[in-house]
Amino acid sequence: MPFFSSREDVVNLEDKNLEDKQKVVSAQVGPEGDGQLQSTAQTEAGEGEDLLFQLNAARTEAHKLEDRVLRLAAEFENYKKRIQRERETSLKYAEENLLKELLSPLDNLERSIEQGRNAIDASILLEGVKMTHNGLIGALEKFGLKAMNSRGAVFDPNYHEALVMEVSPEVPANTIISEFQRGYFYKDRLLRAAKVVVSSGRGDGASTDD
Repeated sequence: MPFFSSREDVVNLEDKNLEDKQKVVSAQVGPEGDGQLQSTAQTEAGEGEDLLFQLNAARTEAHKLEDRVLRLAAEFENYKKRIQRERETSLKYAEENLLKELLSPLDNLERSIEQGRNAIDASILLEGVKMTHNGLIGALEKFGLKAMNSRGAVFDPNYHEALVMEVSPEVPANTIISEFQRGYFYKDRLLRAAKVVVSSGRGDGASTDD
């Protein structure tokens, strides 16, 4: 056991031992250990830069998508408003084409009235009225109107309204003798039922077929 003459000698010995230990550690790590630590730090720094780049790219893409969504929403809102305006306009002027077609029969009717005032022969006025009627029917048929031909048909309560039942030796029972008011279809839908006169047969209980 070494002999220490003073406290100072003890401190000096401890400092010497610490220096020796540091030298041993440095010798064990060596230059290669320092290089590995530096390489690890560089790798971690590079990975951090990559993550930051990816984050910025993701933010940029998110902003682009947000702008696109807002733009599409605005375009869709404008589209709805335009469709609503067109629908309102269409409803407002829905009868325009029909009225245009009715102008020609109206002109014919006015000419017929004017000619009838000076006509001696009533047939001239009648011919003008017939022309007006035909023109009016033609105009309405363009829009899907179809006249019902009920005379001679079997009475059908789905399409006919019986105003009178008449005895008729010639017309079979339940058969329409004449029309009081013509019925019409609009395309495939009943627009107005025909008001008709219906035969009740001979009236003696016997069939007209006998």
